[in-house]
Amino acid sequence: MADFRGDQATGLRRLLGHPQLRSISFTAGGAGVGQSTAVANLAASLARVGREVLVIDEHADVGVASFFGAFVANDLQQVISHEKRLEDVLVQVAPGIRVLPVARVVGQLGSLGEREQRTLVTCLAGLLPPADVVLVDSSLDHPLGFSPLGLAAQETVVVVAAEAAAITEAYALIKKVSLGYAHRRFRILLNRVRSEVEALAIHDNMARVTDSRRLARLEYAGWVPLDGQLRQASRLCQPVAALFPEAPAARAYAMLAEQVLEWPPGNDERGGLEHFVQLLLHLSQRIHATAIYA
Repeated sequence: MADFRGDQATGLRRLLGHPQLRSISFTAGGAGVGQSTAVANLAASLARVGREVLVIDEHADVGVASFFGAFVANDLQQVISHEKRLEDVLVQVAPGIRVLPVARVVGQLGSLGEREQRTLVTCLAGLLPPADVVLVDSSLDHPLGFSPLGLAAQETVVVVAAEAAAITEAYALIKKVSLGYAHRRFRILLNRVRSEVEALAIHDNMARVTDSRRLARLEYAGWVPLDGQLRQASRLCQPVAALFPEAPAARAYAMLAEQVLEWPPGNDERGGLEHFVQLLLHLSQRIHATAIYA
């Protein structure tokens, strides 16, 4: 059943010019842990409860759009250089879900001139319909070692598979970003686990280590079970909830969507997407690779 009170509140915020935006960056310590799959399925679950979702995708090859069977031809870089309109670059992959490819421009944000910055802020601030939730699918290969989109987002979710190598890589990423950029809080999403008991055990062990070494505070975001129906839906380029709504993974993503909407929206509620982009540009011009690799 739709939450009409929530819809009225959202409409009122927009009428008064105070959109409430949630921005969440997804990252991982290494490849193959299901990060993009998690972003795609969470986006679908959020759209199913009436939220407008903007996925900012840093991947040049197989990105979130491909999980919906959509093809990406353009990039935000072409909007900044006035070759394309934002409408030409955005990919509507499903009702309520748009994907914005940024692979070509994300490494150049720190060197944009004033005119290019103004173009970027203006075009995204005028996005219609406005986004309720921004999900960032971060690349592991950013030249700065960690995407500035991850630093600008209100929340950073580290996707961790229930494998020893993935856990080690996730810890190394958290340590690197904590020491390099003083980023002290992460949420942990456990993926491909056999039970919530296993998920909580992995999270608690990681949290205990990072806390004892005063690196960061890790908060539990939830867990997604190892589910053959999720793999089958991915092969068919569909969210698991669309094909198998009763699958364990579908229920897990629905629960994650509910929890995401309950997370505190941060201090930029009044600025919306424009504030997010301005913060992104600010951070991009002030961070450098030597800090994170030192």
